[in-house]
Amino acid sequence: LCAGSVLGAVTALLVGFPALRVKGLMLVIATLAFGEAVRLFFFNFDYQIAIGEVKVGPVGGEGFRQIRYFPENGWTTFDVMLFIWALVALVMALLWWFDRSRYGAVLRAVGEDELAAQSVGLNLTTLKVSAMTIGGAIAGLGGGIYAHYTTHIEHASFGILLATFALAYPILGGLSNVFGTLIAVVFVQALLVEGLRFLGDWRNLLFGALIVLAMNVRPGGLLDARAMNSLKRLVGAGRGSS
Repeated sequence: LCAGSVLGAVTALLVGFPALRVKGLMLVIATLAFGEAVRLFFFNFDYQIAIGEVKVGPVGGEGFRQIRYFPENGWTTFDVMLFIWALVALVMALLWWFDRSRYGAVLRAVGEDELAAQSVGLNLTTLKVSAMTIGGAIAGLGGGIYAHYTTHIEHASFGILLATFALAYPILGGLSNVFGTLIAVVFVQALLVEGLRFLGDWRNLLFGALIVLAMNVRPGGLLDARAMNSLKRLVGAGRGSS
């Protein structure tokens, strides 16, 4: 997991410099294109080693099988669930700390107005690449957990649909705080993916309609700045009455 996180950070760092030369929709297209290039690379990549009588490693279109660390070491499903949520809590705590630090304030300034941020001496390229590197580290960690959880990964699991979900979560949850995306993930995966499994592929249409609805009704996400201010006032009122 540590190796995956480091590799994700390094990859994001290397991709960040050329990718951030473009903005807006072209940046989205550039990152999606890079993801497709990686997927197609592993579609054609074969590398296996023998561990006893079993061969492990990626085999092109067949994917990477026999990722058996959890079951081979006696981990139960409940143990794996606790481990995953412990890592989620750790990552969310780190992001919350980043958000409340000077670094987080600088990133918010860049997100609000790049020209104003640059006028006070902020290096936009360095800040954007550093944020992308942190995101790559988190993605590498998440990918490692996913591989160990499913015990088998293949190129088809990392297509455009997964990238669409990754883009939709912050849109639905909101970019003004670190918990909006997590709430959107739980909502989409618990309600749309699992709760409406009986609808089959029709869920994809519902998911698209939900994104369009959110962008028109709550363009700032479920937990936008106004919602966060309301929550803060409620918490402050509760403390005052107590």
